Amino acid sequence: MQRLITALWLALVPAGAFAQDTADALRHEVMLATAAWIEAFNTRNPQRIAALYAPDAVFWGTVSPTIRTTPREILEYFEASAARRPTLRMLLGEQHVRVYGNVAINSGYYTSRYVEDGREILTPLRFTFAYRRSESGWAIVNHHSSRMPAP
Repeated sequence: MQRLITALWLALVPAGAFAQDTADALRHEVMLATAAWIEAFNTRNPQRIAALYAPDAVFWGTVSPTIRTTPREILEYFEASAARRPTLRMLLGEQHVRVYGNVAINSGYYTSRYVEDGREILTPLRFTFAYRRSESGWAIVNHHSSRMPAP
């Protein structure tokens, strides 16, 4: 009887409903992975941030003069960033997530915020994160961040 009910239910539910639910769930996972990056960044703990990147990740940081292609180089970027601006925080803005199987891309913006000489400095930045999904979750395989151009 259970099989008959399941078969009838499957016949009545549009086929695309399952795919849409799965796509929405995967997009949500990627948004959570990006939120985890923001949270890690805001701790200013370089090891915690760098741990979110896959071993083969490529990173082009907002203020990096070079592209970073090794875990050590990525860690060094965040060590320098934390030393230079220990109070720097990121605020996550708009995101656009696309999922392609075990790869996802999230493009959007975040805003950096810190206080210098008693003044709050806000800088709008744009980002693109590319993620690869494995058994342990979504890892960053490519990250580009740059200042938003003037209007």
